Parts: sequence; C-alpha cells; structure tokens
Amino acid sequence: MVPSALIDLRPFRASGAFTRLWIGSTLTGLGGQLTLVTVMLHVFELTSSTFAVSMVAVAGLVPMILAGLYGGMLADAFDRRKVALIAAVITFASTLLLAVLTWAHLETIWWLYVLSVVNAAANSVSLATRTAIIPRLLPRQLLASASALNGITIGVMLMVGPALAGILVAMTGYGWTYTIDVVLMLAMFLGLWTLPALRPEGTVIRPGLASLIDGWQFLRRAGNIRMQYILDITAMTFGQPMALYPALGTLLLGGGAVTTGALTASVAAGTFLSSLFSGRIVRYRWHGRGIERAIQAYGACILAFGAVLLVGIWLPPVSETTVNLGLIVAACIALAGSGASDNISSIYRSTMMQASVPDNIRGRLQGIFVVVVTGGPRLGALYVGALAAISSLWFPPLLGGLLVIVIVAMLVRLSPRFRAYDAENPEP
Repeated sequence: MVPSALIDLRPFRASGAFTRLWIGSTLTGLGGQLTLVTVMLHVFELTSSTFAVSMVAVAGLVPMILAGLYGGMLADAFDRRKVALIAAVITFASTLLLAVLTWAHLETIWWLYVLSVVNAAANSVSLATRTAIIPRLLPRQLLASASALNGITIGVMLMVGPALAGILVAMTGYGWTYTIDVVLMLAMFLGLWTLPALRPEGTVIRPGLASLIDGWQFLRRAGNIRMQYILDITAMTFGQPMALYPALGTLLLGGGAVTTGALTASVAAGTFLSSLFSGRIVRYRWHGRGIERAIQAYGACILAFGAVLLVGIWLPPVSETTVNLGLIVAACIALAGSGASDNISSIYRSTMMQASVPDNIRGRLQGIFVVVVTGGPRLGALYVGALAAISSLWFPPLLGGLLVIVIVAMLVRLSPRFRAYDAENPEP
C-alpha cells in the first residue's frame, strides 16, 4: 500500500504518554510565544525604545545557552521527568509573577528583563530534557513521525502566537495576556506529571566538568551528529534574513509592520504545511542525504528571496501605505519554501540524534543542540546586518543562499559516511 502524504499520526496511537506530552508542549509553546511578544510590547510601551526591546532577546541569550548545556547534564544524571517538572515550575512561577506584578501595576523594565531571562533559561532546560525523553516513549521507527508532529507545534506557535498576542494586548491589556499563558502552562504539568520515572540508562556522570568533557569527547567521535550541527550552523549563518524584514517593509516592499508580520508568518506557514504533508518524508531512510538536500533547498529558497528583492530595486518607490503586492507575495512564497525545507531538515536531524545517541548522553547532546539553534540565527543576524550596511538589502540573501548551497555540497562530499547514513542502522 502506498503511504499517505498526510502526516503520520501513529505516535499518538502508540503512546498515550507521548500524546499528553505533545499536547502540553503545544499549548505551553503557544503561551510562551504570547508572553515573549507581550513582553516586547510591554517594554516598548514603558521605554519607547526599539533598542530596549531588542535587549529582551539579547539579555537571555547567554543564560539560555548555559542553561541548555547544564540542563542537558541534569537530564543525563537524574530522573528526566523530575528535571522537566522543576524547569516547568520555574517557568510557571516567572510567568505568574509577571501577571501578578502587571495586575498590581508594579511592573518595571528591570522586572520584565529579569523574568524574561529566567523564563528563557528554564525553557532551555525543559527543551533539552523533553527532547531526550521522546525516544523512551516511542519505538525507533516512529521517531521521525514524532519530529514531524513537533513541526506542527512550531508552526502553530509561530503563526498564531505573535498575532494572538497583539490582538489580546489590544483588546484586554497585558495582565490578561500573561494570565492566559499561566493557564495554558497547566497543560504541560498534565503531560509531565503522568509520565513514568525516566532515569537515564547506562553509566551516569553527575553534572559538572567531567560530564561536560565526557559529552564533548563523545561528540568528537560522533561524526554524523557533528556534521549535522555544522550544516545547520552554515544554513542559519548565511541563510537567515529575518533581520532585514523591518527594513524591507519600509524601504523596498512597502506595507511597514504588516509586511514584516507577513514575511515572518510565511516561514511558520511553510513549517506547518511541510509537517502536515510529511507522510512520505518520514519514511525516507537515508537521513544524511535528506538533510543535505533539504538544506540545499533551503539555500535555494533564500537565494530566490534575494532575487525577488533584487527585482524590487528597479520598481517605483514604496511606503507604508503604498505596497508592491506582487513582490510581497513572491517573497512570502520563497520564505514559506525556506520554512518547509528547514523543517524537513529538522525532522531528519532530530531523528538522527534521538535514534543514534545512547540514552545516557542524549541530554547533553540535546543541550549542545540548543546552543546551535539559538546561536546560529544570531550569527545570521550579524552576517545580514553587516553585509546590508555596506551593500544593498537584496545582496545578503542572494549571496547567502548561494553560499549555503555550495558549502553544504562541499562538506557532505568530504563526509561520505554522513551521506550514507541509514535510519535503519543508526550510527552517531
């Protein structure tokens, strides 16, 4: 029988624990996006400063990275259910305090910064731990399908969360929006509380320098895992044009903030749709080739996005009220393709890591993965911002997309073992 193109729902039937955890993660992720965007709006209202808003993300970067690494060590040393529950309690408490301070009209810019940092750090620990839990709940052949379901979660979070935050803040105010996130977070406790005890299997090393060195030594031997990290950093460094969106809405495409929102939502839409129609994708066993082709397709979409912007420089000037609708639609299609390609790559990368890494070291590898996925886009913003400052808005994505295609082809050519990776016989 020919497999369906629609998303594989077998993980839900195979494990009630996975189903509850997925529902909890989806609702909590949606609430997290509500709070993230609401905090940014709140900071802007208090300061009228775009720089102050950008510092919400910058301030949490280092704590997020450190917490991801340490959280991975905790997940490899203790009961993962308890580690995830403690991280969820900290996230819940920081969000609840945000709501209480806002309702009491005691919120300040520093409270918003501090609680955002605590939230980001706790979420890093939770993400590393929850991802390490999945292979204990499902058989190996369903891990790719579980990763595709995670793409649904990400797509919903990024499409619905920011827009819903803007609507709720406008209609109800900050206090109610934070409170809604507090309520949504209760679903995560349901998903985690009903899990069995999940102590790591194999030799356990307590958190500390010895644990970190042990994880690093494993990564040095794990050529396939190391290569997927390098490929992802390459794609995010040269192919992440998000920092251009505000300028594009003002200077090149028109439409201002509406266009910026449309470009951002297009990436999430691509992620959602590629997961929705991932039935055949998750059954492809050659994950190394799948990662290579998906990232090269990502580079091609970013290159196409740059080509659309290049066309725009020859057209009449635009403003926030006059737009070039054709170019905006073409740009959104290219970005949707990039979101779809990145999600397909993520399905194979996540499955490779969950299936090939031993259980007693999986948390630490997931912690390093948190560093990769948080650090890569920041490097991308630096590349795009620096290059756009000395050239034109169209040049960074055009060059970056081409670099992604070429560099990925060269790296994979030098690693035939990675290209031959077989999901039926996973090797790190």
